[in-house]
Amino acid sequence: MESPNYEAAIGFMERAGMGGIVGAEYNVNDSFSTVVGGALKLVSTERAKICCILHVKPPILNANGILFGGAVAAVAERVAIGCAATILGHSQLCVGEFTISYLAPAPPNAEIIVNASVINGGRNVAVVALDFRLKESQRLAYVSRVTLYKIPLSNL
Repeated sequence: MESPNYEAAIGFMERAGMGGIVGAEYNVNDSFSTVVGGALKLVSTERAKICCILHVKPPILNANGILFGGAVAAVAERVAIGCAATILGHSQLCVGEFTISYLAPAPPNAEIIVNASVINGGRNVAVVALDFRLKESQRLAYVSRVTLYKIPLSNL
């Protein structure tokens, strides 16, 4: 039995790209890093802290024309890893826990200030807190916490 909202759901999924063709330039390992990284700029870094600017560009918008939640998560992961590396060094890091709260949408062409800081760190683990604020209004848009472990995990 079809839902009474079946057509609306299918229409949304098609507008969101369901069944679309992935271009050859994106059919490579970790192509999403290029898309997300192209919108991110490092502003400052120090021990246990990083600040970046995220430019809300068309490739990271969702079907509703606002910043895609997956892009927010990808930025949070990358910035958290960079921040943790300031205390853990440049070894491989593995995400052990990840939380994110989506508090306010970010419109196209907005700039978002991403601040990350290590709130607890040791020899093999770091917990990083991130906040995402709309640059123009300083409104808090997203918050995240990421726990990272050094690889290999057997050394923990």
